[in-house]
Amino acid sequence: MTTNSAYVIVGAGLGGAKAAQTLREEGFDGPLVLIGAEHERPYERPPLSKGYLLGTQERDKAYVHPEQWYTEHDVDLRLGTTATALDTAARQVTLADGSRIAYARLLLTTGSSPRRLPVPGADLDGVLYLRRLEDSDRLKTAFRPGATIVVVGAGWIGLETAAAARAAGARVVVLESAELPLLRVLGREVAQVFADLHRDHGVDLRFGVRIASITGDGGTADGVLLDDGTRLPADAVVVGVGITPNTGLAEEAGLDVDNGILADDHLRTSAPDVYAAGDVVNAHHPFLGRRIRVEHWANALNQPQTAARAMLGQDAAYDPLPYFFTDQYDLGMEYTGYVEPGGYDRVVFRGSPATREFIAFWLAGDRVLAGMNVNVWDVTEPIQALIRSRAPIDPTHLADPQVPLKSLLPH
Repeated sequence: MTTNSAYVIVGAGLGGAKAAQTLREEGFDGPLVLIGAEHERPYERPPLSKGYLLGTQERDKAYVHPEQWYTEHDVDLRLGTTATALDTAARQVTLADGSRIAYARLLLTTGSSPRRLPVPGADLDGVLYLRRLEDSDRLKTAFRPGATIVVVGAGWIGLETAAAARAAGARVVVLESAELPLLRVLGREVAQVFADLHRDHGVDLRFGVRIASITGDGGTADGVLLDDGTRLPADAVVVGVGITPNTGLAEEAGLDVDNGILADDHLRTSAPDVYAAGDVVNAHHPFLGRRIRVEHWANALNQPQTAARAMLGQDAAYDPLPYFFTDQYDLGMEYTGYVEPGGYDRVVFRGSPATREFIAFWLAGDRVLAGMNVNVWDVTEPIQALIRSRAPIDPTHLADPQVPLKSLLPH
């Protein structure tokens, strides 16, 4: 069976929900179908490793819209439904039950999946990942006073879950193959801040380690064996070793894929009337002059709104600078900009990393590429302006808290 031609969104997370909302707000009144593999209506993911996991935020706060919103706005929300094939010539999406949906325009917001740990024992009960609400529920149950939690990977998810486990009173060991947490993302100077933060809160950080296997008893994980023979007992093992974009549907349909679905700055893919947004898209960025794939909340929130407008024929291009944030213990941080690993000359600090109240700037020559404010607030706009100006900035003035950031902008 084939439904009448519609605007179809595959992927009912934050991105899919914001695209549907934007289409309606911009006046689209035709058939609109939102397809989601999960049984939960669209929700935001940051609470899963932050407020909801910590117990400071109610579950309902994670949802993008109230349940009745989809009916009130005539959005055909199909949950627990998987899109299994895409035929761009026939302009049809095939679902797992064999039915087909014809589309006039199609948006892929299929997101990403956690990378699995490729070691023996990784499929035991008690080896936990964090991507869905149900995953966060499992972590909340595991994080209890006196429990021993081993976290594999010292990226953002690993560190945020470590902080939540410590807040719940658990003992925490973090295992990381690199020399410092977030080393590839932040570089040595700023990565050290996060290492010190977690050590100060009682986390046992182990760097330069390799995992041989997850050990278990009766089908349940009970520890982690390192390749040097060290065995670390664990009541639960949390794995946070990155994510992989869900490009299978696009790839099998013949769309251009390379570290995500390739798209232009209007978020158009290589197939006519097929768009992509969020974690899954590797899109051209007008300001940066290259394709980038961004795996953070702000992208999932804002990029689909541009895609929706482009689907309606508007001249919409996506060029906000990448932005992300984290909250760990008493540290709050916002990061704005884009720097490839090794793609900068130096880091300039305004304030003191030792007190965890500072702004760090990544510079190429005298030009600011990115800025990260730690426990310093209301500075995101001037940081963005400094980056967008592309102007040479005196590093001495940049480092001086007495010099207003706005005064460094070209006049």
